[in-house]
Amino acid sequence: MIRRRTAAAAGLAALAGFALLAGIVTARGGSPLPVDRALLSWAVGHRPATAVTAIRRLTDTGTGAIPYVLAAVAGVIAGRTKRRKLIAAAASLLCLGAGQLLRRAVLHLIGRPRPPAGEWATHASGWSFPSGHATTAALTAALLITAVLLRSFPGRTLVVAVIGCWGAAVGLTRVHLGVHWFSDVIGGWLFALAWYAACVVAAARWLPALTTPAQKNGTDPGHDAGPRPSR
Repeated sequence: MIRRRTAAAAGLAALAGFALLAGIVTARGGSPLPVDRALLSWAVGHRPATAVTAIRRLTDTGTGAIPYVLAAVAGVIAGRTKRRKLIAAAASLLCLGAGQLLRRAVLHLIGRPRPPAGEWATHASGWSFPSGHATTAALTAALLITAVLLRSFPGRTLVVAVIGCWGAAVGLTRVHLGVHWFSDVIGGWLFALAWYAACVVAAARWLPALTTPAQKNGTDPGHDAGPRPSR
């Protein structure tokens, strides 16, 4: 599946991008970038009531219990035996939970203010960078996509596309609702990718059977092939 070197390279690139963006945000004292102001202005001017209601419902899927349920489902999909399903589900939940804790630490370290409260179309609290909803949804989507790619079934590409669109859309709702700058969302996506890559590298090291397809003819360590015939 996803090889350790590829994951490490992608993770380092995402981490470098996040560090650069965080440095820019910090150097500006948390003030928005030109693109942040432009996109917020556009969002405020394009908020029909029906759209806002639907967007609020979509944004709610990126927080609370839903991402954790989806992360556990990803583990169940990835595992090929009951034992592996439990281990994979626990690993997915650990990846998501630990990522949340690390993101909160970064959030308080940078301490970027949110957009003006007068622009908000939903409730929000705390600092702004990186976006929690964007991070959570992107990380959950990555876990689900990885699990789906470990399986082979008709329509797999479509399922992956839908999951990816959901993960991206949740982040974008935060800008449309006026509670995050666009750079907060980009920061959340980069943070999620970097952390996900770190988790993949760790899983490839400590849980190799969960990161590669099961081998045939009983050669998979977790496959119960029964006794082999004597020769």
